[in-house]
Amino acid sequence: MRPDLTDLNALRALLADAPQEDDAARRGAAERNGQLTKPPGALGRLEDLALWYAAWRGNPRPVIASPQVIIFAGNHGVTAQGVSAFPADVTAQMVANFEHGGAAINQLAKAAEASMHVHALELERPTTDFTQGPAMSGQDCLAALQTGWNAVDPRADLLVVGEMGIGNTTSAAAICHALFGGEAADWTGRGTGVDEAGLANKTRVVAQAVALHPQADGLEVLRCLGGREVAAMAGAIAAARTLRIPVVLDGFICCAAAACLQAVHAGALDHTIAGHLSAEGAHDALLGRLGKEPLLSLGLRLGEGSGAALAIHIVKSAVACHSGMATFAEAGVAAG
Repeated sequence: MRPDLTDLNALRALLADAPQEDDAARRGAAERNGQLTKPPGALGRLEDLALWYAAWRGNPRPVIASPQVIIFAGNHGVTAQGVSAFPADVTAQMVANFEHGGAAINQLAKAAEASMHVHALELERPTTDFTQGPAMSGQDCLAALQTGWNAVDPRADLLVVGEMGIGNTTSAAAICHALFGGEAADWTGRGTGVDEAGLANKTRVVAQAVALHPQADGLEVLRCLGGREVAAMAGAIAAARTLRIPVVLDGFICCAAAACLQAVHAGALDHTIAGHLSAEGAHDALLGRLGKEPLLSLGLRLGEGSGAALAIHIVKSAVACHSGMATFAEAGVAAG
C-alpha cells in the first residue's frame, strides 16, 4: 500500500525509510544458483541480476510475468532559449504517436511483453524558463511526482520509465551540474542534434541556470531545474521502491531524475539497474556517479525508455535461467 505524497518532506521521509532487500530471499537464491547445472559463475552478470531481482521480489525462485513501461511527457520553458533543434510542439505530436502505437517504444514494449502507459503532464503549461526562476513551484513539482507515484501498477514485477519532452536534455544537464559540480560543459551534450553554436548556447544556459539555483537538496534541484516529466519519473522510481518492484533505468534524462533521489538518500536506487549506456555524452559519467554498470551499449539516444525496454529481455533471461534451470540433483548430473 503506497502512502500519499502530502509534500516534498513526505517523500524525503519515505526515501529514508524505504524497504530493503530481502536477505533470506537473496540467500535462498544464492543457494539455488550454486546447485544449477552449470559451472560456478558461468552465466556471469546474469547470475548477479537474478540474485538482485530475487532479493527485491522476496522470492528465491522468482518469475517475471508483468513488466510495465511508463512514458511521461512534459514541456519546458527553457526551450525559449533555443536549446533544442526541434520545436516544443513535437512533444504533443510524439505523445499522439505513442498513443497510436507508432513510436519505437511501442514496438520495444510489445516485444518485451510489457504493458505500456503514457502520461502527458500539462503540455499546454510549460515549466518556467529556469534561467529566469525555478522551473516548478513546490505544488507543481509535488503534483508531477504524484503522477509518477500513482502511475506504477502494484501488480507489475519490473518497471521501465521513459520520457518525452523537447528541452529535457538541457534540464538533465543542469540537474547533473547542480548535483555533481564540474563545468557546465561536462554535462551538456547535443541532445536532439544541435550544432556547435547550439551546443555553446545550451552550455551557457546550463551554467546560468545552476548559478541562479545553488541548491544542495536533490528534490530542490529537481524542482528548480527539472521538468514535470522528469519529476514524474522520479516519483515512479520511488513508488516502485515502496512496492519492491525492480526498476531498469533508461538513458541520461531518466538517470538524472534518479540522481535527484540518490542525492536525498544514498541507498534510494538500490532497487535499480542501468539498462544501457546512451550516446548522450555525459551519460557514462552520470552512471559512474550512480555506481551503475549498464547492461547494453548500442549507441541509442532516443529516450522514450527505449534502451531500458531492450534490457527487459536481459533481466527476463537472467531470471528464467535462474528459476527454470534444473539443479544437478534434478537432472541427475554429477556436480564434479
